[in-house]
Amino acid sequence: MQPTHNTLSENVRAQSGELLNLHLAAAIDLRGQLKQAHWNVRGPTFIAVHELFDKVAETVEGYTDQIAERAAGLGAIAEGTVQVAAERSFLVPYPLRIADEKEHLFAVASTLAAYGQSVREAIDKAAGFGDADTADLFTEVSRGVDRQIWLVEAHAPPK
Repeated sequence: MQPTHNTLSENVRAQSGELLNLHLAAAIDLRGQLKQAHWNVRGPTFIAVHELFDKVAETVEGYTDQIAERAAGLGAIAEGTVQVAAERSFLVPYPLRIADEKEHLFAVASTLAAYGQSVREAIDKAAGFGDADTADLFTEVSRGVDRQIWLVEAHAPPK
């Protein structure tokens, strides 16, 4: 841990740093998955879905920055390289051989949902070890991920 004037105990800061870095790795992976979908989607509504995936990826990139900066602010090292993300991400690998927009919409919604579920669990974990601010950050990310799921699912044809 880096020295800081943050008044949380070093134990709490270390626990938060680990939790933040886990979600940083997955957020970096998530952004990469979204770009994979963005680059490879095909279908009748291509341009709308292509642009949507790019906007969702941009939003997720903002989460990576917030998460990394919170970790660094607590005195942890923000571990945000692609190599670390590939090693630590808990997300299911994105299917590389799909092109159909419906398949991409399903895959993107699924991976967003998995990330969102883990973020909701992180809210409780951070609150449980006494870091309300990290819990609040995860709450903000959770709300944002839920919104992104809604935007993606709105592009799927009704059943």
